[in-house]
Amino acid sequence: MTPKAFDAAALALPAATKVVQWGGADVYKVGGKIFAIAGLGVAFSIKVSDIAYAALTETGAARPAPYLARAKWVGFDDFADLDAAEVADWLKTAHGLVAAKLTRKLRAELGL
Repeated sequence: MTPKAFDAAALALPAATKVVQWGGADVYKVGGKIFAIAGLGVAFSIKVSDIAYAALTETGAARPAPYLARAKWVGFDDFADLDAAEVADWLKTAHGLVAAKLTRKLRAELGL
């Protein structure tokens, strides 16, 4: 996985947008809510399910994301060692978890 491939995979998701915030971090959102961040002291951070959080942090594949661990976010230190298809799947899951918490009206407006 490369940063460019990460960007492309995140923006390929339905109604996904990207803004640059917090001193240069790429922040990916759906409906105004964040589902992934590239930068901020790690290669990238994503929202994950409770089960994925436990599995990824306990095995050492990822670490709790700075400032976001209580909300079940994990951070990865390097893009290079990660399989692009697996990261794309994590992004899809993160997008889905965040989109599911949007209001019904907003999801309908976004075509989700």
